[in-house]
Amino acid sequence: MARISDMLAAGTTYSFEFFPPKNHAEQATLTRALHELEPLRPSFVSVTHRGGASSRRRTFDLVTALRNVTTLEAMPHLTCVGHTRLGLADVLIAYRKAGIENLMALGGDHIDTGDEAVEELRYAAELVELARAIGGFCIGVAAHPAGHPASPDIESDRGFLAEKLARADFAVTQFFFDAALYAGLLDDLARRGVHKPVLPGIMPVTSLASIPRMAQMGSAVPEWACARLAAAYERGGDDAVRAQGISMATELCRALLDMGAPGLHFYTLNRSTTTREICGALGRAPALSVAS
Repeated sequence: MARISDMLAAGTTYSFEFFPPKNHAEQATLTRALHELEPLRPSFVSVTHRGGASSRRRTFDLVTALRNVTTLEAMPHLTCVGHTRLGLADVLIAYRKAGIENLMALGGDHIDTGDEAVEELRYAAELVELARAIGGFCIGVAAHPAGHPASPDIESDRGFLAEKLARADFAVTQFFFDAALYAGLLDDLARRGVHKPVLPGIMPVTSLASIPRMAQMGSAVPEWACARLAAAYERGGDDAVRAQGISMATELCRALLDMGAPGLHFYTLNRSTTTREICGALGRAPALSVAS
């Protein structure tokens, strides 16, 4: 096993995010993506968790399976949603017993999980403290370059981020599209005396239909990017939009690396092709042209 803090100290990291499959079809899609992305030798991969017992089990099973049958270093997400304090402690202890050293600590979105657990922790900072008390974890937290959708304003959001990141080891951002947002986030954290590594999250726009969904996920596609994508559609339809989205994501990655970002974290949506294309353009894998 390897701690992500040690990886970040050693040099630039490249990491991928997956979600646990709910059925056989999703399992087949994920298996293919893992098979195609493992040769890129990512520094680590992360596995999402929505909250509640069923999601917790799927995340645990996938993380431990990746540890046992692949070369991938897997980091589980864990949220406060759907758990008591004791329940969260039990999950953390189970991960440590399974040999898992890295953890993404999240507050989580409040959803109907079907569980009756009383949520005794509300914020990621509280979960970080609990994981520290259990011991043995390298802990990441989430950052939102444009501000968390639930925050009243950017100033308070940055204050909350600085507080939890000061207790954690690193952060991973929500996806975004403008390197200036990332630079502003780092400057704001530095002003608050926090200098922990912040990994930028990358997810390309590959269709015009995905633009509204990205806004719903908390990161609106800026007007200049929408204009480039619309112009691409006029020139060559859906294929041109996809190519333009890959190109914009690659430009963003290069800009982030040039400004000293400690690594890149790709939101794969359990597909491999777009991630491999961007990595190929960055010199880490052969470029591909087949849409996923």
